[in-house]
Amino acid sequence: MADKIRVLLSEEEVNKRINEIAAEINRDYAGKKVHLICILKGGVFFTCELAKRITVPVSLDFMSVSSYGSGTESSGVVKIIKDLDEPLEGKDVLIVEDIIDSGRTLSYLIEVLKQRNPATIQLCTLLDKPERRVKKQVQVQYTCFTIPDEFVVGYGLDYDQHYRNLPYIGVIEK
Repeated sequence: MADKIRVLLSEEEVNKRINEIAAEINRDYAGKKVHLICILKGGVFFTCELAKRITVPVSLDFMSVSSYGSGTESSGVVKIIKDLDEPLEGKDVLIVEDIIDSGRTLSYLIEVLKQRNPATIQLCTLLDKPERRVKKQVQVQYTCFTIPDEFVVGYGLDYDQHYRNLPYIGVIEK
C-alpha cells in the first residue's frame, strides 16, 4: 500500500488514555463483574488492551455487526454477522467499540441486546465522532478520544481490511 498516513494519536497517547478509562471502569464497577462485548473486527485491539487493565472481574464475548461493507461511508443497513455465545440476563454489559460515528449500528445493537435482559448496558469507545451522530440517543459512557470527521485507521480500524495493525491512530492522506 502506498498511502501516506498522518499520525493523529500516537501509540503513547492511546495507551495513556486506555489506562485512564480502565481506572474509571474499575471505579464504576467496583464490587461487580463486568461483561465486555467486543464488537469485531475493529474493536478487538482496544478490547484486549482495555481488558488487561480492568481489575474487577471480567467476562468477555464477541459480536460482529456491520453497516459499512467495503467502503468508507455507512450503508445505513445494520447486519448481525456473528451473535454472542453467552446469554446476557442479569449481567452488567459494557459494549466495547473501536469508533462511533453515525450511531446507527449501536442504536440497533442496544435495542437488540436490551431484549436479552441484562442488568445494565453501557458503551465504551476508543474514538467518537459526535458531529456525525445521526442517532442522538446513543449515549457513550466511556470515550477515549473525540476526534474530527476524518477517516482514521490503525489500532483495529481499517480501510478495506488494511492498516488495522498500526499501533497508533492515523489519517490516510490522499
